[in-house]
Amino acid sequence: MAILSFNPSRIRHPLLQTHKPISNFTCLTEFPFQSLAKSPKNKLKSVHHLPSCSVSEASISSTLDAEDDPTAELVYLDPEIDPQSITEWELDFCSRPILDIRGKKLWELVVCDNSLSLQYTKYFPNNVINSITLKDALVSISDDLGVPLPDKIRFFRSQMQTIITRACNELGIKPVPSKRCLSLVLWLEDRYETVYTHHPGFQKGAKPLLALDNPFPVELPENLYGEKWAFVQLPVSAVREEVSNLETRLVFGASLDLDLLGIEIEDNTLIPGLAVASSRAKPLAAWMNGLEVCSIEADVSKASLILSVGISTRYIYATYKKNPVSTSEAEAWEAAKKACGGLHFLAIQNDLNSDDCVGFWLLLDLPPPPV
Repeated sequence: MAILSFNPSRIRHPLLQTHKPISNFTCLTEFPFQSLAKSPKNKLKSVHHLPSCSVSEASISSTLDAEDDPTAELVYLDPEIDPQSITEWELDFCSRPILDIRGKKLWELVVCDNSLSLQYTKYFPNNVINSITLKDALVSISDDLGVPLPDKIRFFRSQMQTIITRACNELGIKPVPSKRCLSLVLWLEDRYETVYTHHPGFQKGAKPLLALDNPFPVELPENLYGEKWAFVQLPVSAVREEVSNLETRLVFGASLDLDLLGIEIEDNTLIPGLAVASSRAKPLAAWMNGLEVCSIEADVSKASLILSVGISTRYIYATYKKNPVSTSEAEAWEAAKKACGGLHFLAIQNDLNSDDCVGFWLLLDLPPPPV
């Protein structure tokens, strides 16, 4: 069972039982990287449905201590963390469903690192929203908390890209448009319940001013094509082993801190994923590594896989011949992903039967924040 919860003030660290290592993926049907106009060279193997995983609904704490003030601003640094170790920040700079004394929407800057060792919030009136205000605020975070300015800042709103990029460039910080701001997104969900809804200026039912993009998928660049792909699954222990390889071996990819995100998974849970094989696996993985891979979706209606990268880019990653067998497998894969709280992965290998990966990305589907 997978349970997704989050509390920025008290991070949960569930104890997970380990598994006996496995040699490779549990692999279902193999598909070639070909368009629907081309016939696959081999017939599809019989499909076995992925075992289902149960998940409780995302449980976000909504209690607000009596001494908490929803109008207050937060400046926090974990005293046990080395400030020099925080080299990447996650940032949101956007309006909130809150009116100020002028009847105008308040804006808020929310900044954290991926471990929530650094947490910072500050409200702004809507008439000072520009790159200068943001640049000065970033310098203030560094000064107030005694931390160096980061090497990178990730953000997930395309509408704020110009302001954020300009402020970062003036400070020598690399701006990274990316939806892999998972700690930030979950924290915003928590703040909506515990802070914004308790603010005296809260406007119930107000829609986000800057909605997230969900563009139509476009054709995949030629350099990102593999040769074969398959829906696969791995037990939790094997997923953690692949994640550890990102640090101990020369493997491309990105991980997630499951403990920090509050994802508790039973030891018999199988995590769904996509394995991609290519004779040029290392170059392929290197190209993928620069894309800020976010998630993969099986679009059953169009018999295709959709790869989301960066901030607002969606690619038609692969297609397959639509028939009852392939449709059933795609539906089972999506159901397993949903049952695991949206957790899934992408693995790039030299061969689908290989024991090793040259690229491994742990991914998580999350709904957009309510603000």
